[in-house]
Amino acid sequence: MRKDGVPYMNIPRRATAALALALGLTLAACGGGSDDDNASGGTTGGGGSDTTLHIVGFAVPEAANKAIAAEWNKTDAGKGVKFQTSYGASGDQSRAVVNGLKADYVHFSVSSDVTRLVDADLVDASWNQGPTKGIVSSSVVVLAVREGNPKGIKDWDDLIKPGVEIVTPNPASSGAARWNALAAWGHISANGGTDAEATDFVTKLFGNVVSLPNSGRDATTTFLSGTGDVLLAYENEAILARQNGEKLDWVYPKTSILIENPGAVLKDADPKATAWLDFVLSKDGQKQFALKGFRPIIDGVEYGEVEGAIDPKNPFPTVEQLLTVSEDFESWSALSKKFFAEDTGIITKIITESGKAE
Repeated sequence: MRKDGVPYMNIPRRATAALALALGLTLAACGGGSDDDNASGGTTGGGGSDTTLHIVGFAVPEAANKAIAAEWNKTDAGKGVKFQTSYGASGDQSRAVVNGLKADYVHFSVSSDVTRLVDADLVDASWNQGPTKGIVSSSVVVLAVREGNPKGIKDWDDLIKPGVEIVTPNPASSGAARWNALAAWGHISANGGTDAEATDFVTKLFGNVVSLPNSGRDATTTFLSGTGDVLLAYENEAILARQNGEKLDWVYPKTSILIENPGAVLKDADPKATAWLDFVLSKDGQKQFALKGFRPIIDGVEYGEVEGAIDPKNPFPTVEQLLTVSEDFESWSALSKKFFAEDTGIITKIITESGKAE
């Protein structure tokens, strides 16, 4: 993945975390899972009329996955396959699978949520050895603002000014929140700042946070309901909101981060899950991601204009300085320990000390 953005091919206290897990399992068991109405039920030779694939994912790509499923159902491999889905905050969904939530395929916000399943012997350790290194979708962090940008937000430094109210999801449960925090940190660290200076900036930023919803989707809903002046968000979330008739704008900060969302097939998955993943990674699958606002992860994907983008003809503009985990944060294992470890992570302590995660 090139740095210019063009593709080349738990923080609250333990009691709070336990409550979040319980709620995640409850939602998954009750309201989170449903038969997708885009999966057709016809049968043909070699089809999947008796197959139901269980997809567990973070909340943001639900619309894209439904569109991909509709296209896959038109192919011989996908004809007749049905889907049972559960979407929610990435960390909560990952923990729910470890605790028994049925999954054939998972689509999470961050790679560490798949690593949890590897550690639980549910996903093979080689899940990230393919051409895309286990990544199935990508985006960048943007600063979403009210229509017309009334606060005049231009870049990260504007977010720590007095009176600017920020909405961002909670890193305890949300992968999107972790990407947001890394992008904010990188605004300082990648431009010559020290860890102390980055810590000071992120502390000031969270000082202006007025809402820490459970997931990236919940954060978008909160912002669109009228809370806050700025939403730290995936670019694709902002595009999808406009596609759904919402009124908002967004700013591309000079420094952002390449969001790379992993997908993996579980060890005991129905064999059709592998064919599904193959389609997700194909040009046809990536086209559906693009049309819902995600940046394709392979070259040669033709998608035309993207409705809802600031410029539909150029929906994925180049970010001036686009950070990546591998080049700027070493690895998910290293950054998870440094920033998000319970009690000791830098971001963990910043949020805990702010009192806003209670």
